[in-house]
Amino acid sequence: MPDQPFRRILLKMSGEILAGKKGFGIDPHVLRDLARQVKEVADSGVEVGIVIGGGNLFRGVDVAGQGMDRVTGDYLGMMATLMNSVAFQNALEGLGLDTRVLSALTVTQLSEPYIRRRALRHLEKGRVVICAGGTGNPYFSTDTAAVLRAIEMGAEIVLKGTKVDGVYSADPETDPQAVRYEQLSYDELLAKKLRVMDLTAVTLCMENKLPIRVFDIRKSGNLLRAASGSPIGTIITA
Repeated sequence: MPDQPFRRILLKMSGEILAGKKGFGIDPHVLRDLARQVKEVADSGVEVGIVIGGGNLFRGVDVAGQGMDRVTGDYLGMMATLMNSVAFQNALEGLGLDTRVLSALTVTQLSEPYIRRRALRHLEKGRVVICAGGTGNPYFSTDTAAVLRAIEMGAEIVLKGTKVDGVYSADPETDPQAVRYEQLSYDELLAKKLRVMDLTAVTLCMENKLPIRVFDIRKSGNLLRAASGSPIGTIITA
């Protein structure tokens, strides 16, 4: 990947990132730190789209295994992403950023409906666009929603902010022999069965030649480095 700033990025964060060490809910300190990182990127002139998961509040797949209908669980998970998105919008606007939440679920008191042309217009005006509600359909993860929105909005890369500094051959927290990859192809990612994104999301990236960079977003300044094209974490390309 070129060592130069991108024009437009899509940042994907899991809901668990917002929970911090608490493991559940939203940690205000983490929220502010992440918002400051997004502001650094927006102030540099890069257009920013964001998708946040809802796993810190509700995870449809988990409750489906405990007897709840999967479709119902997934819709509850989509609502959790909207809660996270509105909280993040509040943190960004507290730093002076013009921000819009566009949701695949219709909740007019909190967000605008997701319309591609509207999202593009907001980005062109320098607003940070947070896409909530997943794809609006059950059985699709927020990873897939992030890739779909990135393609629709013309983002040049998906930046996946995580708790680890890249993609490893195994879980680095449990396997001291785990090796970090600096670069992977989509085919290698699938062949090695590395759990970075679900199969649908990776396939969409592969078909549209959309690169993914996985990096540790908890370290201050890393988001700006990733958006500037610096080789941090792991890059996944064709």
